[in-house]
Amino acid sequence: MVRLVQIGNGSARRVSLVDEPHLLCLIGVESIYELASTCIREGASLSRRAQSLATGDSLCYDDVYSTEGEWRLLSPIDVPGRPERVLVSGTGLTHLGSAKDRQAMHAQADATRPVTDSMRMFELGLAGGRPTEGEIGAAPEWFYKGHGDILLPPSAPLTVPAYAEDGGEEAEIAGIYLISSDGTPHRIGMCAGNEFSDHRFEQRNYLNLAGSKLRHCSIGPELVVGAEFRSILGEVSIERGGAPLWQKAIETGEENMSHSLANLE
Repeated sequence: MVRLVQIGNGSARRVSLVDEPHLLCLIGVESIYELASTCIREGASLSRRAQSLATGDSLCYDDVYSTEGEWRLLSPIDVPGRPERVLVSGTGLTHLGSAKDRQAMHAQADATRPVTDSMRMFELGLAGGRPTEGEIGAAPEWFYKGHGDILLPPSAPLTVPAYAEDGGEEAEIAGIYLISSDGTPHRIGMCAGNEFSDHRFEQRNYLNLAGSKLRHCSIGPELVVGAEFRSILGEVSIERGGAPLWQKAIETGEENMSHSLANLE
């Protein structure tokens, strides 16, 4: 398993291997997209190729992360100069704890319906979200967020448009995929993300779900290559004025989901 970041300094870019407390810059590549495309084309291991190229400058990770140095963290995946070639989308109602909140939200809007459509979709996932190899499983909920220009780099402000009613964090694990020239998708890694959406708009009517997702979001800073996805624990927090305002533990990974990763893919 390796961790990669993309950093920028004006028009200059680097891909760096995380070797705490340092970032080791890779030679010969300026984007993870370029590096991953080459590895797919040559049938090479992305993690081993990254390690072999990590012989460039060494930077202090803390300085870059804190924005005190001249380099800034970029989103860990992009197609430089071609944001329209990046698709940002997601799946919902895939976690064992996700349906309870959605059921409560939508039941308030339709008190005459004892089981909401959201809960029915979740139950379909419980019944068919883990098919055996070769079988077709239940389809998860799917939503579209935008193209590459909707992705903001780490530490950048997530803007709430004037017509929105809310800006709400949504901690996620994002899978990063590259579609090769023959149309085959390749998962190149995973990273943390803030899906960010308009929960108040969604609460008015569950049919507003699609529109509530059309907001800026962020992923990163690290692309983790070769990590397992069985059980991932973390904590989400919101700070205001340097003091914690809210925090909550989160659980993800296949052990905490109704769908298998293979079925989502």
